[in-house]
Amino acid sequence: MGKVTGFMEIKRELAPRRPVEERLRDWSQVYHDPDDKLVRSQGARCMDCGIPFCHTGCPLGNIIPDWNDLAYHDRWQEAIAVLHKTNNFPEFTGWVCPAPCEASCVLGINDSPVTIKQIELSVISHAFREGWIKPEPPKVRTGKKVAVIGSGPAGLACAAQLNKVGHSVTVFERADRIGGLLTYGIPDFKLEKWIVKRRLDLMAEEGVVFKTKANVGENVSVEELRSAFDALVLAGGATQARDLQAPGRDLDGIHFAMEYLPQQNRRVAGETITGKEITAKDKHVIVLGGGDTGSDCHGTALRQGALSVRSWELLPKPPAERTDSMPWPYWPMILRTSSSHEEGGSRDWSVNTKHFSGANGKVQTLHAVRVEFGAPEASGRRPMSEVPGSEFEVKADLVLLALGFLGPQRSGLIEQLGLKLDPRGNVFADQNYMTSIPGVFSAGDMRRGQSLVVWAITEGRQAARCVDTYLMGSSDLPQLPS
Repeated sequence: MGKVTGFMEIKRELAPRRPVEERLRDWSQVYHDPDDKLVRSQGARCMDCGIPFCHTGCPLGNIIPDWNDLAYHDRWQEAIAVLHKTNNFPEFTGWVCPAPCEASCVLGINDSPVTIKQIELSVISHAFREGWIKPEPPKVRTGKKVAVIGSGPAGLACAAQLNKVGHSVTVFERADRIGGLLTYGIPDFKLEKWIVKRRLDLMAEEGVVFKTKANVGENVSVEELRSAFDALVLAGGATQARDLQAPGRDLDGIHFAMEYLPQQNRRVAGETITGKEITAKDKHVIVLGGGDTGSDCHGTALRQGALSVRSWELLPKPPAERTDSMPWPYWPMILRTSSSHEEGGSRDWSVNTKHFSGANGKVQTLHAVRVEFGAPEASGRRPMSEVPGSEFEVKADLVLLALGFLGPQRSGLIEQLGLKLDPRGNVFADQNYMTSIPGVFSAGDMRRGQSLVVWAITEGRQAARCVDTYLMGSSDLPQLPS
C-alpha cells in the first residue's frame, strides 16, 4: 500500500461534527466535509494486509484498498473510477451506511479500523467538485423496455444498471418525489436532499424515465405494465411497520415512525402537509425502538423542540466492545451512539411497554416494566421475564413506534399479481431474482426484508444482471462472487 508504516504512525481521525447547539437549530448535515489532507493521511493507514476482509464486509464488494491507496496518492480521478465499478451511489452510502466494511478491517483486530466510509465519501465529493461526474447515456438501445416499481436505492440501482446496457427503463413511484426512503425516510440532517436530486438528475439525463404519483396496483394498472414492458422489477421496499399490541394503542398521539419522519422531510422541502400533522414541539416524546429509525426519530424530535425525548429498547443494553460471541470479522452487536443520541434526551434498555393511558382520546402516560433475559435456549432464543416490582410510568404526549418492518404491503400490486411469498412474508424470488411469475423480478427490502441502503443497492445491481440475462440471453453487467 501507499505508506507501509502508515497504520503504525497515524491514528484514526474523522471529520468533526458541527456543535450540538448549532445543528439543533437547523436541518443541515451533522458532519463537516473532511478536507483532502485528512483523507489522504487516513488512506495511508490502509494496511498491506494480504487478505482484505473489508471486501467481504461490504455487500457491494467495493474494492476498498485500491481507492484508499489512490486517495492517499492524490489520484482522485482514478479513485472514483474504481469506486463506481461496484457502487452506483457512493454519495448515499458515504453519508448513511453504517460501514460494515470497517468492522471487517484487519487493522480493527487490535486498533481502530481505517476510516473507509469517510474516504469513500471524500472520493465522490471530490469527483463532483471537479466536474468529473457527467451523464453517460448508452450509445446503443436494445429495444427492450423495463418497468422498475419503487424508487428507493434498490430500484434506482437496478434502473441505473439496466439503462447502462441500453434497455429503456421507466421507474414508477407512488410518492410525490423520487427517492423512496432516501427522500422521505432519512432525515435531512443525515442526508440532504439536494444530494439525492443531483444523482437523479444525472440518471434522467442518461435516459431513465421517472413517473411520480404512480401507484402500481391502484392508479396504474398492473396488467397494462405487463403488456407494455418486457420485464418488471418490484423494488417497493418493506413498508409494513411492526405494530405494538398494547392496551391504549388506539389513543391519539401514538404513531408509526414512518408516519412521522416523512412529514418533516416534506416540511424541509417546502411541501404542504396533508392530513393530520405530527410534531414533537412542546411535547414529552418516547421513541420505542433502538435502531436507525428510532435514532432518526430522536434527532428529529429534538430539532422540533420537544420538552423531553426518551428512546427505549426492549432488548438488553449491548456491550461496549466485541464479546466471544461476536468474533472479528463479523458485524458486532455492540453499543453505538448516533449523532442524534449525542444531542440530548435519554436512552434506556430492557423496558417493555405494558399499556397507555390518557384523557379525551389522547395519550398522556406510558406504563412500562423492567425485563430481564435468561440464558439462551437450544433455539438460541433468550426467554424474557418481568422484574417483580419494577413497574413504572412516564408522561408521554407523543409516542413513536420504530419497531422494524414486517415486509412489503400485500394489498394492491402483490395480491393482483398473485405472487408467492417466502416464510417471512417477503416476495419470493429465486437465485435469479425472479418471482413466481416469469418476467417479474424483485429486489431490495421487498425481497430481502428490512435491511441497509448498501444491501438495497447490491440487490438492485444483482437483479439488473438477472433481468439483462433474461432479456438478452447473457449479460456483461458485473456479478458479485457467490
